[in-house]
Amino acid sequence: MRISKFLCVVAASVLFSVNALAQSSKTKKADEAYSNWQWGNAIELYKKALTRIENRTQKAEALFKLAECYKHINDMKNAENNYAKAVKAKYPDPRAQLFVADCQKAQEKYTDAINSYNEYKKLVPSDPRGEDGVKSCTIAQKWKDNPTRHEVTNCPFNSKLMDFAPNYADKKYNTLWFSSTRDGATGSGKDGTTGQSFSDLYEVKRDKKGTWNTPAPADNIINTGESEGAMVFNKKKDAVYFTRCPNQTKKTLGCMIMVSVKKGKGWGPAEEIVLCADSFTVGHPAISADETTLYFASDMPGGLGGKDLWKVKLDKQRKPVGNPVNLGPMINTAGDEMFPYATDHALYFASNGLIGMGGLDNFKADISGDGFSVPENLKYPLNSAADDFGICIEAKNENGFFTSSRAGGKGMDDIYEFRLPPVLFSLAGQVTEIESGEPIIGATVKLIGSDGSSVESKSDATGNYRFDFTPDGKRYVNANISYTVSGTMEKHLSDTKDFTTVGIEVQTDFTKDLKLKAIKKEPIRLPDILYDLAAWDLKPQYQDSLAGLVKTLNQNPNLVIELGSHTDTRGDNKSNEVLAQKRAQSVVDYLISKGIAGDRLVAKGYGENRPLISDKQIAGMASNEEKETAHQKNRRTEFKILREDYVPKEDPNSKLAPKIQNIEEEEEE
Repeated sequence: MRISKFLCVVAASVLFSVNALAQSSKTKKADEAYSNWQWGNAIELYKKALTRIENRTQKAEALFKLAECYKHINDMKNAENNYAKAVKAKYPDPRAQLFVADCQKAQEKYTDAINSYNEYKKLVPSDPRGEDGVKSCTIAQKWKDNPTRHEVTNCPFNSKLMDFAPNYADKKYNTLWFSSTRDGATGSGKDGTTGQSFSDLYEVKRDKKGTWNTPAPADNIINTGESEGAMVFNKKKDAVYFTRCPNQTKKTLGCMIMVSVKKGKGWGPAEEIVLCADSFTVGHPAISADETTLYFASDMPGGLGGKDLWKVKLDKQRKPVGNPVNLGPMINTAGDEMFPYATDHALYFASNGLIGMGGLDNFKADISGDGFSVPENLKYPLNSAADDFGICIEAKNENGFFTSSRAGGKGMDDIYEFRLPPVLFSLAGQVTEIESGEPIIGATVKLIGSDGSSVESKSDATGNYRFDFTPDGKRYVNANISYTVSGTMEKHLSDTKDFTTVGIEVQTDFTKDLKLKAIKKEPIRLPDILYDLAAWDLKPQYQDSLAGLVKTLNQNPNLVIELGSHTDTRGDNKSNEVLAQKRAQSVVDYLISKGIAGDRLVAKGYGENRPLISDKQIAGMASNEEKETAHQKNRRTEFKILREDYVPKEDPNSKLAPKIQNIEEEEEE
């Protein structure tokens, strides 16, 4: 596949097959092309050799190598077919069975792949790749059935050949550079690895209407007769880091990372960033926002798998400082990790060693100091059963581009654009009178958000209100915000409702009906607040009965109320008035403890003067239990509204606070 071409390293399975068995004279030319990663040439040579090989062992090896070649050019159908033939021919490496499963998974043949992974588990029960393969097939189908909200589209500038590894070339995200093997490359001849032109870097721009122009070679200083691929720009967009792979058929050369600095309207000569010995390869650069850390992929010693991700510090001249550091087992696996992309807070990369949908998958790991969080698979549709890699993403939005070899594209690898559409919310409801149920016309409805937003509206002729689009087309209700909606009307008690969009990832139309209570002169009974005989302390079990009153007073900050307490008719009137006053005051004290201003509350003890149930009614009751219940109902607390013009007094500490702050600042100076 193109991954090996632009980061030319040979996987462990390839090394095994090259060295484990004796070469056949009939496959000598094919083996030579194979050893030099000339997959296209090797395919034709192995196909020709297989018609002449009679030795079963040599035939099994040739079939395995042929399958490897097909896998490297991303022809999973032919790769699966030849791996299966190698297994049938008793090829000694049990990983041939594993690779059958991998190819089946890459073609979304999940049931077949699960069976093949289970067969591999029987052969090598200690290798976690068998069980991980079963898990990945199961979860891949779930992710496909439940995709993320991302919208993915094939870019119109793709060719029939390989277009991959896009990256932003301007600060407004309207110019891309990408790698391509399309016709018109700088170098002449064909690449034996792919049978296509050597890759160059191309530039494409999008105008204000969203139309892309025709891609053109990026710069003749950067593009050469060798292969140029995967690149990244620094934050200022005045330096570009890119991968260059020499193209020498008879010699194994690794890839390298180059850097070029802008000079006027063009680019200066590219210089190599030397990171390891020539016998190893590096590529796929990513750069931190401050341009002090370079991330890259390499097969250098000290890694955990085929290709690992590494980092190295850069000085102001963009020269390495110290030795490269492996990103460790949180990121790297026994498989391949490549194509990193760094933002201020996260590292994006591709891996085929972590559990995914098939081939390479795109992952994200949050950066935490010198470490990383557990990588998160970006799921479908940013990943698929095919290879998905080379992602780049905007700094403030979850929009960007990535590469995929998935079915339905224009070429072998295509560049796809992805966008995360906003989750849309709206709020609607009706304002009604709580007792009659009649709509209230002209009520003020206010929407306040935890982000500090505030907007008002009026209920219409049917009492309805709605918050959806602002006059300039924006949304009143937005993601990850908690809201309070309130309804107010003269001579009515207000009502409020709370709701939140935090954590909601689907379009939601909230409905919050507001019910306002008409203010009347007569007292309003609270839920039962009962007292023991001759006692005035507020029992804990009745404190919850005042929660509604606390809410009402908070919703209606202009109200002044009277708390009236009553006793039963037992005892003398004077003592009962004192007792009732204490009971009323106990309620006032509780409301003050809940933050209600004391000058909004008036305690009034009515004693036994206003019983709910008269002595005559009580006397006529059949049992003492009924009589005691009636006396207890007379021991109650009510409230009535005295005024609707309360204005909160200014807190004297609010004026004092700035003075205290100034004094503290002066002392610090």
